[in-house]
Amino acid sequence: MNRLLIFGLGYTANRIADTLRAAGWRIDATGSAGNLSFDDDAAVAKAAQAATHVLSSVPPADDSDPVLDRYGAILQDKWLGYLSSTGVYGDTQGAWVDEASPTGGGRRSARAACDSRWLDAGGRVFRLPGIYGPGRSAFERIEQGKAHRIDLPGQVFSRVHVSDIAAGVVAAIECDAAPGAYNLADDLPSSQNSVIEEACRLLGRPAPPLQSLDGAGLSHMARGFYAENRRVANGKAKRMLGWEPRYPTYREGLAALRVQA
Repeated sequence: MNRLLIFGLGYTANRIADTLRAAGWRIDATGSAGNLSFDDDAAVAKAAQAATHVLSSVPPADDSDPVLDRYGAILQDKWLGYLSSTGVYGDTQGAWVDEASPTGGGRRSARAACDSRWLDAGGRVFRLPGIYGPGRSAFERIEQGKAHRIDLPGQVFSRVHVSDIAAGVVAAIECDAAPGAYNLADDLPSSQNSVIEEACRLLGRPAPPLQSLDGAGLSHMARGFYAENRRVANGKAKRMLGWEPRYPTYREGLAALRVQA
């Protein structure tokens, strides 16, 4: 039986787990929604021994990778996957990046270091942009009064629907993809303003007013989101994994979420 050990059963990893369970896989996982405690060395070692595949979605901690630090030695002969971030590319002032682009120059230096360690370990590293999906989209921000339109001409981001991440990771497993980095992003980098405007249109609500970055009262974390500007290319994942996003732009993704609501 195919068996996956997941470190960190969060929002995205849970969608991957559900997809594989439906295909008959056995899933073991750490995290609050999982069946294992990360600190239970014996139980994790037993699950790792039984696993055919291992996937980590655990972010850096103390500038290092908790999974590789603690369990790397027992994972060496496994199929390895890691959910990373396109933040490793840093700010490119709107230019395109692909898997050959430099990493480590942005504000996420710890993530870039972990990304490199998983590559060195022979992993398939899935670099993810802004993630949205059920319960985690522009609709919720609008409903909560937290949606903003920021006056930053030329500012663009890439994003991806959580279901398309799951499809990409499953495709990599099914084709036994070569170790390396894979960008899982949709086809249309765009401004956050465009996403908010489309979500408001679907809700039949007026768009929030355009504000300056300083005038919006954003948190430090939210301001950091606007500190980088890049377009993420997904051609390698399409070529190597046979992957095509079901939701190629935010328009299809938001429309599907609206229907599901």
